[in-house]
Amino acid sequence: MSPQPAMVQIFPDNVELSKRLCSFVYDRYKEAVENRGSFHVAVSGGSLPKFLKGLSKRADIDWTQWWVYFCDERYVSNDHPDSNYGALSNVLLGEVSIPDWQILKINSSFPVDHAAKEYEGEMKKRLPSLRLDLALCGMGPDGHTCSLFPGHPLLEERDLLIAPITDSPKPPSSRITMTYPLLAKSRNIVFVVTGASKVEKVVESLCDDPKTPAGKVKTDEGTLFWFLDSDAAAGLSDRPISQMC
Repeated sequence: MSPQPAMVQIFPDNVELSKRLCSFVYDRYKEAVENRGSFHVAVSGGSLPKFLKGLSKRADIDWTQWWVYFCDERYVSNDHPDSNYGALSNVLLGEVSIPDWQILKINSSFPVDHAAKEYEGEMKKRLPSLRLDLALCGMGPDGHTCSLFPGHPLLEERDLLIAPITDSPKPPSSRITMTYPLLAKSRNIVFVVTGASKVEKVVESLCDDPKTPAGKVKTDEGTLFWFLDSDAAAGLSDRPISQMC
């Protein structure tokens, strides 16, 4: 089955984007629980976690049905300021009652390649199909997503589902990351991109022939969304995006 084109939604500001994103996540949670009994979601770091804060205010979520993973993680302890787990914990995980075993964290006591291998193995135990209900991704000003950076060999990785990286152009240099084959299994992928610094890479990502690591993320049988604020979407127009590349 050929990947479906991305569905792009543009919001006037971050407040409205956050509100709509939380509603979208809630709807995917309800659908997953009704059809499969649990909800498996992966979250990126950066500025993305702050957009999920509104979920903690909802009284109609059974958090014991949630299983949480990280699209990528810095090779640091879970209480380190650079930890993506820590960032999500500060705005959401620390406010709700997801069982700890259902939040898959990196084990930074292992060498980074071992930590990546263990993360993949533990994910397979929790989700044998490896089909995430939802992957929430961001994009950097250089077009990277997860820890998949422009020109890096991991863009060609097809065997590992969770891969180590020790030469990240952004500090810290060591990380683990989901690769394209794992992301492609997702039922839904949402890119959350805000700010004027992303304008050029948004256009390059949404081309028919995408130029960025983020733009090369596809789903095999799922749905791909881009949630943009008006600043990030400023390079889009009424013309087909492919004509602007």
